Amino acid sequence: PPTRFPDTASHARPAREVAGGATRLSTHVQLAARGSERISAPLTLLVGQANVGKSVLFNLLTGTYTTVSNYPGTTVELARGKCPRGRAVLNLVDTPGIQSLLPLSEEEQVTRDLFLNEPVAGVVQVGDARNLVRTLMLSLQLAEMEVPFLLVLNMQDEARVEGIRVDCEALRQQLGVPVLPTAAVLKEGTGELRRALGTWHLAGLRFEYGRAVERRLTEVQEILPECAPVSLRSLAIMALCGDRSFRSWLGRRLDTGQLSQLATLRTRLEAKLGQPLIFHLNCRRLQLADALARRVTERHICPQSRWAQRFDRWVLHPVWGLPILGAVLYAVYLFVGVFGAGTAVDFLEKKVFGAYLNVWATTAVEWLAPWGWVRDLLVGEYGLITMALTYAVAIVLPVVGTFFIAFGLLEDSGYLPRLAILCNRIFRTMGLNGKAVLPMVLGLGCGTMATLTTRILETRKERTIVILLLALGVPCSAQLAVILALLSTVSWKGMAVWMVVMCGVIVLTGCLASKMIRGRGSDFILEVPPLRKPRFMNIAAKTLARMEWYLREAVPLFLLGTLLLFVLDRLAVLGILEVWVAPVVTGWMGLPVEATGAFLIGFLRRDFGAAGLYQLAERGMLDPVQIVVGVVAITLFMPCIAQLFMVIKERGLKVALVVAAVVLPTAVAVASLVNWVLRAAGGIS
Repeated sequence: PPTRFPDTASHARPAREVAGGATRLSTHVQLAARGSERISAPLTLLVGQANVGKSVLFNLLTGTYTTVSNYPGTTVELARGKCPRGRAVLNLVDTPGIQSLLPLSEEEQVTRDLFLNEPVAGVVQVGDARNLVRTLMLSLQLAEMEVPFLLVLNMQDEARVEGIRVDCEALRQQLGVPVLPTAAVLKEGTGELRRALGTWHLAGLRFEYGRAVERRLTEVQEILPECAPVSLRSLAIMALCGDRSFRSWLGRRLDTGQLSQLATLRTRLEAKLGQPLIFHLNCRRLQLADALARRVTERHICPQSRWAQRFDRWVLHPVWGLPILGAVLYAVYLFVGVFGAGTAVDFLEKKVFGAYLNVWATTAVEWLAPWGWVRDLLVGEYGLITMALTYAVAIVLPVVGTFFIAFGLLEDSGYLPRLAILCNRIFRTMGLNGKAVLPMVLGLGCGTMATLTTRILETRKERTIVILLLALGVPCSAQLAVILALLSTVSWKGMAVWMVVMCGVIVLTGCLASKMIRGRGSDFILEVPPLRKPRFMNIAAKTLARMEWYLREAVPLFLLGTLLLFVLDRLAVLGILEVWVAPVVTGWMGLPVEATGAFLIGFLRRDFGAAGLYQLAERGMLDPVQIVVGVVAITLFMPCIAQLFMVIKERGLKVALVVAAVVLPTAVAVASLVNWVLRAAGGIS
C-alpha cells in the first residue's frame, strides 16, 4: 500500500557533527599525535554497491600510496591508503561492492564486520546518481546503524546524458548528511569531496517497520550488550534476521539462555508476519527509498536515453539478443584472434624476436658463455630466452593484451550482466542460474580468480559445479590467446568444431554434475546496471593493471616451465615420459610424438602447453585435424597449478582430487573421439 515518507522536520533528531580534530563522538573518532602531523587512528570506509566508482575515487584520494591485503580469516582483499587532509592523514579503506549490510556473501560480511570489529571514524558512501533508489537502500541502513557518513552521488556525467538530475541540497535536508555530486572519471567534484572528508554527520532520518516489528526490536535491544560499535537497533535487526555470520559475534557476548531467547523471538515474529523478516524490512526500505528518490529527482527523456533504452531491450530479448551476442563474439574474435593472434604475434615473433632479439641473444651468449650447457639453457631448444621469453612476450602477450582490452569494453559497457540474463535458461539445464555465467566469463581472463569469484553463487552445489566447469572447459586469457592463434591457421570449420565440442562438453558435464552432486539451486536475482558508453581511461587503467599482473605472475611461470623442460631433457627423463605417454598421444589422439612434451608441461601451465603446440604447427608438424584435436585436448586439460591450489583452498583437497580425476580422462576421451570423427569424415578442408 502507498506509504507516506516521514517528514524529517518532525521525525528526525538533530544531526550531530564531527569536525576535523576535536570530536564529540569519542566512540567513533580518536586522534593520535605523531611528530608534527596528526594521524587519525580509526578507519574511513568507502562503501557502496559494485560498479559505482568507489575504486576510482579511492585512487584519486590516495594516489599511489595504497596497499592491498586480505581481511583476516578471509580471502577478500581490501585496498588501504592514506589521504592527506591538512595536517591530518585519513586511513582510507576501499571495501568490496555490496548490496546490503545484512550479509549474503563473504564480501558483504567483511564490510559489515569492519563496523563491528574496527574503529570507524566515518563512512563515505558512494552511489550511482542514475539509480538513486538502490543507493538510498544502503543509506537507510547506514542511518540505522548510526554511523557518521557522507553521501557521494557519482557518475553525474552519465546521469546528465540520461536526463537525470538529483537535487543534492534537498536530499541533504532529508538525510541530514552532506550529499556531494561527483563524476570521478572526469575528476568533477573530487576537490569538494576531499575538503569534506573528516567532517562527519550522523543522519537525522529515522523510520519504523510497523508495530509488530518495533515491539520485537525493543525486546531484543534489552538483551543485547550496551557497549556496541553501532546502534543497538541495527544489532537487533541483524539478530532477528537470523544472520548466521552474526551469531559468532553474539556468542562471545551473550550466554546460552539469551541466545535461545533471541531465537524464540525471531521465530514468533516471522510466524506473525507470515514471511521472512528480511523480506519485510527490504520492502519497507524500498518504499521509503523510492518515495525519497521521487522527491529529489527530475527526469527529462532525451533522444540518447530513448535509444539506449531501446537497444537495452534488444540486448535482453530472448530472440534478438542472440544475434547481438553472436556479433559481439565475432567482433572479439576479429580483434583478439585475427589482429592480436595474427598481425601482432607475427610482427613480434618473426620480426622483433626472430630477426633481431633472438639472433643478438644467441650471438652474445655464444661469445660470453664457454660452457655448452649454459648456451643450451639460455638459447637452446629449451632456452630461457629463445623459448620462454619468446612464448611469453612474442606469442602470448599481444593476444592477452588485446583480450584484456576486449574484456574491459564488455565490462565497462554493462554488457556482462545482460549476458547472464540471456544465458539463464541454458544454465538452468545444468542446475545453475544465469549468475554462473559471470565467473565463467571471468575464467576467460584468469581461471584462478574466477574460481575465487564463485562465491557470488549462493549454494555449495552451484559453486562446486562451476569450479568443475572452469577447470574443465574454460581457457584463461593466456591459453585462449594461443588457441585462437592456432585455430586461425585452419579454416572456419576448425573453429566451429572446437566451439561446438567445448559447449557440448560443458553442458553435458554440467547436467551430469547437477544430477550427481547433492544440494539445491538458488533463485536468479541480479541487478542490471544501465548500459553505458565505455570510457577510454577506465579501460586503459584496467588493461594496464591486468597486463602488469600477467607480466608479474605468468612470465616467471614460463621461465620455470622452460627450466623444468631443460632439466628433464638433460636427465633424459623427458624422453622416458614421452615413451610412456606416447601411445595415448599418438595412438588415441593421432598427434605426433613431439606433442607429448607440450602436454607434460601443460601440467604446470596450460597456456604453456598450448604454446608448445603452436610451435609445432609453425614448423609444419601438425595438419588441420591434428591442430583441432590438439586444441580440444589442451583446452580440456588439467587446470594450472595456481588454479588447482585455489580449488583446494575454496572447496578442499577432496574436491580438487575429484576435479582432477574427472578432467584428465575427459580431455583424453573427447580429443580421441574428435580425432576419430574428423578422420572418418575425411578431415577438415
